[in-house]
Amino acid sequence: MPHDEALAVRVKAALRRTPLVEEKRMFGGITFMVRGKMCVSVGRGRIMCRIDPTIHDAVLQRRGCRTVVMKGRQFRGYVYVDAAAVRTKDELDYWIGLALD
Repeated sequence: MPHDEALAVRVKAALRRTPLVEEKRMFGGITFMVRGKMCVSVGRGRIMCRIDPTIHDAVLQRRGCRTVVMKGRQFRGYVYVDAAAVRTKDELDYWIGLALD
């Protein structure tokens, strides 16, 4: 599945002042690595964020957020956020901020 190019451009812009950002193709989209670690991945109609596992349950209460599940396994500290939930700059910046923390 191709990634959402417009969303990828927005994520890239949000990370423009972050040092040591690298783009890689993975997870069926484009992933932005920061200091060699996965930060945010853009797929079709969603982003995937790597977050602090201690806040995982709290952020699941936000609109459009769900736990990443791969091959039947839930990954604590990784969440999908629907593109509809990051339409504004502030909404996207919130998730980028959590991933950078």
